[in-house]
Amino acid sequence: MRRGTVVVLLLVVAVLLPTWYVALHGEPPSEQIEIDQSVTEMRPLQEIVDTPEKLAPSQVGVIVWVALFALVGVLAAVHRFMDTAVRAGPSDESTVADGGQVGLPWFWTADRWVVEYDDASDAIEGIVAMGGLTILAIVFAALFTGEYLTLARTQYFGVYAAGMFTALALLTVSYYAWFLPHVEVAERRGH
Repeated sequence: MRRGTVVVLLLVVAVLLPTWYVALHGEPPSEQIEIDQSVTEMRPLQEIVDTPEKLAPSQVGVIVWVALFALVGVLAAVHRFMDTAVRAGPSDESTVADGGQVGLPWFWTADRWVVEYDDASDAIEGIVAMGGLTILAIVFAALFTGEYLTLARTQYFGVYAAGMFTALALLTVSYYAWFLPHVEVAERRGH
């Protein structure tokens, strides 16, 4: 493991250990109020995964921290995917040593110039990925709308919204990775 990775993991553990300790000593358990099943078939508390009905603020804090660290990890993985899997790597024609110029002359200024330009790959994998993610976003949007129009109304809102926004975010990442050129610019500064 690299030194930076170890430092980040130690910081994560240093933050989570005290919060887990406090969260384990949360609020006392409370009674669950059940819906009379002879009156209605609705099960608003039925979930995909068994979760507690009541969380202490300290437990919510731990969940938020874990979610934020997971989000940072996902962001790092997506960035690595874009740079390694999709970008073909610089070719001899596209990269010039620092101070050189690549591309069209209207890119250049006296203090700024393009040192690396890789054209977009326009690969068929990008079209397939974008098509699949578009369909997935539409499906989650339809499920979200269908859930809103039913009597239960809030049962799986979070799952459908998360799926829809994740599909839209990955759609943006796919477009960036496969259909936008990679441009590196060098700039001369006076400080």
